[in-house]
Formats: sequence, structure tokens, C-alpha cells
Amino acid sequence: MKLDSKIPAGHISTKWTDYKDHLKLVAPNNRGKIDVIIVGTGLAGASAAASLGEMGYSVKAFCYQDSPRRAHSIAAQGGINAAKNYQNDGDSIYRLFYDTIKGGDYRAREANVHRLAEVSVNIIDQCVAQGVPFARDYGGLLDNRSFGGTQVQRTFYAAGQTGQQLLLGAYSALSRQIGLGHVKMYNRHEMLDLVKVDGKARGIIARNLITGDLERHSAHAVVIATGGYGNVYFLSTNAMGSNVTAAWKVHKKGAYFANPCYVQIHPTCIPIHGTNQSKLTLMSESLRNSGRIWVPKKIEDAEAIRAGKLKPTQIAEEDRDYYLERRYPAFGNLVPRDVASRAAKERCDAGFGIENNATGEGVYLDFSTEIEKKGKEMAYIQGDHNPSKETVIKLGKQWIEEKYGNLFTMYEKITDENPYETPMKIYPAVHYTMGGVWVDYNLESTIPGCFVTGEANFSDHGANRLGASALMQGLADGYFVLPYTISDYLADDIRTGHISTDLPEFVEAENDVKGLIDRLLEVKGSKSVDQFHKELGLIMWNKVGMARNEQGLKEAIVEIAALREEFYNNVYVPGTAHELNTELEKALRVADFMELGQLMAVDALQRKESCGGHFREEYQDAEGETLRDDENFKFVGAWEYKGPEATQAVLHKEELVYEFITIAARNYK
Repeated sequence: MKLDSKIPAGHISTKWTDYKDHLKLVAPNNRGKIDVIIVGTGLAGASAAASLGEMGYSVKAFCYQDSPRRAHSIAAQGGINAAKNYQNDGDSIYRLFYDTIKGGDYRAREANVHRLAEVSVNIIDQCVAQGVPFARDYGGLLDNRSFGGTQVQRTFYAAGQTGQQLLLGAYSALSRQIGLGHVKMYNRHEMLDLVKVDGKARGIIARNLITGDLERHSAHAVVIATGGYGNVYFLSTNAMGSNVTAAWKVHKKGAYFANPCYVQIHPTCIPIHGTNQSKLTLMSESLRNSGRIWVPKKIEDAEAIRAGKLKPTQIAEEDRDYYLERRYPAFGNLVPRDVASRAAKERCDAGFGIENNATGEGVYLDFSTEIEKKGKEMAYIQGDHNPSKETVIKLGKQWIEEKYGNLFTMYEKITDENPYETPMKIYPAVHYTMGGVWVDYNLESTIPGCFVTGEANFSDHGANRLGASALMQGLADGYFVLPYTISDYLADDIRTGHISTDLPEFVEAENDVKGLIDRLLEVKGSKSVDQFHKELGLIMWNKVGMARNEQGLKEAIVEIAALREEFYNNVYVPGTAHELNTELEKALRVADFMELGQLMAVDALQRKESCGGHFREEYQDAEGETLRDDENFKFVGAWEYKGPEATQAVLHKEELVYEFITIAARNYK
């Protein structure tokens, strides 16, 4: 199949507006005759369900959590970008578009990213109308702060819980539609297969996670909004239940999977502390606004800190290496996530890490400078132009608490260290995934009628998207893009009528799911699902992680294949299929991670360049920065499923065309 991105012609600034003006519509009196299934109710899914319900479509929404309120979107703490230029510092739709394309290392689709920048301004208005409590300045206007990779302040935020507040807004809108009967909510249900009828997506097979019953649900279109796949690494900042299953099932049914090797490593997470850890905790990127990142200049100081013989507060200012400010003076601590992550890895690999763990991986995020600076400002505001040191520190801490108080509290509860007094320990961890199901400009996959939104698709991400963009894309897709494009598709379905779940395609799909469940339960092996998941995660982190090379990737492909074979012969899944069985749920998800992980390695191996979060050690410049190959790799790599062995997958290329932006080397110095 030849990939058709369906990007409309015209100037970039009017492309989306002109396109919308000519899309087909479904009249209000016909919308109730059309069923839409939405899988996933995070920001992308909840906003899409709410929007389509408000329009009058008959919507079924599914989530594996006990409530949409528990979607992983709540974990996005720092903020959401919008090109409103409230700070009058030169921001614009074009600059947000440019920053995002550049931050993605020129591996994102130009038209989609510009549309994202355009609708970003609407998102803020929508959310304010919903009552989302964005932070405000003294005069009552919405406040902004900076995020990595930009030189303007365009990030709107609600303390350190922006994702949670935005999700509350979307959930409120969704709840209204549930109350009106426009949306039927299926909590504790997991999609385990897509049903195609005559080549079109016409329904899903879902498992009721409480009873274990398999259910057939039909619709005229299916929307996948199930987030990313960072948990393939086992340890990540993702919620424990985040998985790739729904996206992988549609891939197995014919949807291409694009750029799976693009993984965003977030630089500000609490370091790994022990081998029994199952979860990593993200500290918001917004902290890099105020914190300075450093490690000791002297390796003996780093060794003494790791041994517990020296405290960071005992390291003199001249003995600290603020390595981001040293290497990237133009952006300093606000370089993009991939740059900050690699710089931390380089220092730790050289022996300057400060955390007392097996690998010595950790750097400091220090707020003492900001506390002093803001303390003086606050004292001045209060009329004290010659404040004592104690007053400065006290007022500075108050300012920090107002901005980041809940994050500091969370850090202290986890580490038992007071970050107001002692620098935070941080280290990069897997956070966001930028590959996903390939979609065209309409957010439609290569399966007609199967749409994919938010992090689950690949379209706006690039090789390393900037922070505060994930929330933006989820809500943009759900509130402002999908309602138009899916209506264009559904306009041809107003005479189709109800789709029966007795069709043979539903029976076959249900039997396939039942067969897989029975197969896993019958193994009765000696290793738990988590043991396999941990082994997969170690292979992924060590060989398909923050840095990759040809030899490691080839080894990973072989090792994952062997691990997958052992999984199906030696996994132990207790219990039965007809009950609440969380081990069975995990086993089904890990089975998909096994196939995806291998495809990630295959994709990383073919991409012989470094770009953003995809860092191939063979392709770097003399200063250790990424070395892109625009001549040979300026394309989206979309894979066609040909079986569980990913080496058999077929690569399709969508050339990336940049008409309105000049490609250049990324430089944050």
C-alpha cells in the first residue's frame, strides 16, 4: 500500500482552515444513527468522546481504569504550550510551529505541526471556559513559564498538576455527555482486538476486566486514544498499566506503525534506587526554569558524595560543574530533553554521577540560586531594600513553594530529603514515545475507519518533541481536529444502519482473543510475567535506550526473539480467564511489548543517523551532538506487520517535505 498523507495544498497558514471548509458534514439529525467507539479516555480520548457526544453521535468509550479520572494524562505536570504571546516576548503561531519542528529534529510532519500550533490558542480558551485553574499573575491574567528548547514563555500551567486539571476539565465535559446519554462509558474494559468488516474498522473485542467476559462492540468508526508505549522498558515514568495493546492490535490488523524507535528520555526523573523498583517518578520539566543542574568538577568529590562522606551543600561554588550552562550558553538549563539527557549520561559515564546506586547515575538540580534571587525580589517588593540573608532565604523558599510546592512535597515523601535545603537528585528516564500508529492528515490509519489520536499516533511528534506539547496534542486532536475529520468519513455512513456483532468477522476475532488467553493460561511455566517484563526492559534500556549502536541493536533483536519464545513456553499466569485476573492482563500486554520491542530495535537499526531521542553512537559530531542524515533519512518509517518476528516487517517510507521551514542543524549553543 502506498502511503497517502492527504496533506492539503495551499499555504501553511491557511491549509487547515481551507481544508475544514470543504470537508463533508453529517447533519445533526443523522448523527444519532452513527456509532463511534473510542478506546482510551485520557486527554485525547476524553476530549474526543466529549466533543463527538456533544455533536450528537452515539459514542461508546472504553478504559481499563476504574474511572477516566485515573488516565495517565494526570501525570503530565509541567504545563501546556500555546502561542498566545501573553509575555510579549515575540511568540507566534509560526514560532511555536518552528520550535516544535526544530525540537523534533526535522522528523515531524510539517502540516500537522502547524495545525497543532494554530489550534493551541483555542485549547487554552476552551479549558479556561471549563474552569481549569491555570495560574494567573498579580493582575489576573494567565501566567506563563518557559520549557526546554524555547526562548519564549508560552507554557500555561496549574501549579505542578496541569495534566490533572486539564483531565478534570475533559472528564467534566465527558461526564456531561454520559449524563445526557450520548456517551456510554465502559470502565474496566480492555480492547483486545479490532474487528474489520469489508476492510473497514467496524468494532472491537473487549474484555470485561472484572468478570473476564469477552464482549463484542460494533461501530461505524473506531478511535484509538490509548497513549504511548514507554512501559516496554518496564521502568518508566508511565503509569504501571499504560500499554501498547490497543495500538498493537490495530497494527496487526493492517495499520502501519511509524517510527517506533523514537523514544523521549526525560531528564528530570528521580534516579533508580534499587533492583526491586517497578516505577520511576517524573519531576516536572518546569523545575528547570528555576533549578541549575550540576555535578562535582572533581571526580573525588563525586566519589565521596556517592559514599555518603560528603554532602552537596559542602561543595564550593567553584567546584561545581554546571555542565549545561557550560556547554549550551544560549539555552543553559532549558535545552531540549534529549540534549539535557545525553549531557547527564555523559557526565555519569565519565564517573561524575552522584547517586548511590549500582551505576552511580544521578545529577543535582539545585534551587539555591533561584531561592536567593527571588528572595531578594520579594523583599524589595515588600519595601525591604537591604534584607538579611535569613529574610532572603525565607522569602525565596516561599516563592518556590508557590510555584512548585506540590512537586517539592512529592520529592521529599519519596526520597526523605528536603529539596529546599538539599539539591534534588535527578536522572533521565523513559517518559514519552514519539512513534505510534501511522495516520494521515485526517488522523486516520491505513485501516479505513480506524482513527488514532494523541500520543498513540506518530504524526506531530518528531524524533524529540519538546516539553508541554503532549497535553497540547491530546486536546488538539480530541477537541479541534477529529470532530471535523471523522465527520468527513462518517458522512458516507448515514445509511449504513446498525452493524451486527453476529457477523463472522466478530466471531473470528473473539475466537482469536480466546485462543491467546487459553494459550497463556495453559503454559503453567516457572517464571512470572514481571520477570519476563523486567528482562525485556533491561534489553531495551541497555541496547535500545538513550544511546544505541549497530552491534547492540542486532543483539537486542536476537535476544528479544529468544525471550519471546521462552515467554510462550515458560510463563506462569495464575487463575482463570473468567475472573478479575491482573496477571492475565499483564501477560496479554507483555506479549505485545515483546513484539513491539523487537520492532523498535529493527527500526533503530535501519535508521543510520542520530536525530533527537534516537542517538546512534556511530553518528555523532566531534562534540558529541546528534549527526542527522537528511539526505537519506528524512522520512517517516512506517512498518507493515508480517508476523511476530519483526525482522519480517516491511518498511514503507513517507518522505517528509518541508516547504515552509528551512532545515538546519540544531544548535542550542
